[in-house]
Amino acid sequence: MPELPEVEVVRAGLAPAVTGARVCGVTVHDERALTRHPGTGADFEARLTGRTIRAAVRRGKFLWLPLVPVPGEEPVCVVAHLGMSGQLLLRSTGAPQERHERVRLDVQHPDHGELAVVFADQRTFGSLAWDTLVPTPDGAAGAGGDDPAVPTQVAHIARDPLDPLFDDSVFRAALTRKRSAIKRVLLDQTVVSGIGNIYADEALWAARIHPEIVAASLSSRAARRLLAEVRDVLAKALAEGGTSFDAQYVNVNGQAGYFAHSLNAYGRTGEPCPRCGHPLVRVSFTNRSSHFCARCQKRPE
Repeated sequence: MPELPEVEVVRAGLAPAVTGARVCGVTVHDERALTRHPGTGADFEARLTGRTIRAAVRRGKFLWLPLVPVPGEEPVCVVAHLGMSGQLLLRSTGAPQERHERVRLDVQHPDHGELAVVFADQRTFGSLAWDTLVPTPDGAAGAGGDDPAVPTQVAHIARDPLDPLFDDSVFRAALTRKRSAIKRVLLDQTVVSGIGNIYADEALWAARIHPEIVAASLSSRAARRLLAEVRDVLAKALAEGGTSFDAQYVNVNGQAGYFAHSLNAYGRTGEPCPRCGHPLVRVSFTNRSSHFCARCQKRPE
């Protein structure tokens, strides 16, 4: 599943192409891409056609396109979640339909002219939806935006560790109240957003913390070290365009990220730990897997 670095790469690629663009036409090829939308495909097309996009904004793994307000209407947006394999691609108007294309927006940008924004999704777990914007609790905007508002579908999502408004002390306090495994807490988007299986494994490896250690048992020093490593791995992955293991994650131009070459633990089962040489292991974790070094990341008795 695309995590913070991948979604931010997509957002940053979309922003210059859609900010200020007018939606000239909307084509819904597959209504499975609208599972979070409150209406039909025809309703989605009708609501969005003719509207102007103000920005491309992100919180955690969600991104949204706020729309220029219409008199008498509450603030609205199109909110997107990429799911497991969703892609938002920029194409020229009239370009052939993409494989697994679900929705297409034809837009007219004042500087870039006519473009197509294509939502493609092989596994159909991603979605687009019309949503209402509500004020953020802290009165600040999301990444890439200047309006202190968030879609109702995203209001429960915490800020991410790269967000300047992320509160380290609140995060550390939350850990002291959690009796579940630290990896489970890192994946809890209401505590800290943007982290998925890949970057949780990588940060825990870097911090030398076993993924099944109870969060509340971490010392303040260990919690600070973990948060520092989370930020470091997210920043490095973002700089390298995210992690691509196959063609399912690409940026808006269809290019893969190359952070997969920099992974130390995730997906490297049986290979030597880059730090100590001990074979890395993989264990089941809910519906996922955890990858770690049993020597470097020892679980306390």
